[in-house]
Amino acid sequence: MPRIAVADDLGSWLSLRPELGAGLVALSEAVYSQSRLTPRIHELARMRIALANECEVCRRARYAPGSDTGLDAAFYEHVADWRRWPGYSVREKLAAEYAEGLAHDHLRLRDDADFWQRLHRHYSDGEIVDLAICCALWLGAGRTMRVLDLGQSCTLTLERGAMAVV
Repeated sequence: MPRIAVADDLGSWLSLRPELGAGLVALSEAVYSQSRLTPRIHELARMRIALANECEVCRRARYAPGSDTGLDAAFYEHVADWRRWPGYSVREKLAAEYAEGLAHDHLRLRDDADFWQRLHRHYSDGEIVDLAICCALWLGAGRTMRVLDLGQSCTLTLERGAMAVV
């Protein structure tokens, strides 16, 4: 049950402060339509944060069926075990490591020189900023929705360039 007096869905709460909600919607639209990260990198980082946030709507969100992105059941089954599962690429694992570090211990992540050397070997600075902005949205919005207990029973279908509530 929501902690504020709005419908228990994904967007009603934004109507309480539409001038601010518009900014969050714009950021979300940018993350889902302007990110240059591959869908697998995008999705592994998003799901790692979803697990950290314990956000049910985020955990259940999936890319639209028929998407030729390699986002199958096995991809999702191994998110919590991303370090050991051989089905993720080095770039995907680095994105998961960044997302997990941001969600659990951002100061340790900031100071981890080995991580930054590895990340810079596989990502350009622009890609790092892309990943950082995406993760900032997922971490902040996901935790907010979980704390306010909003939309936790909703299902999202993600498409490159859009989201749909089911």
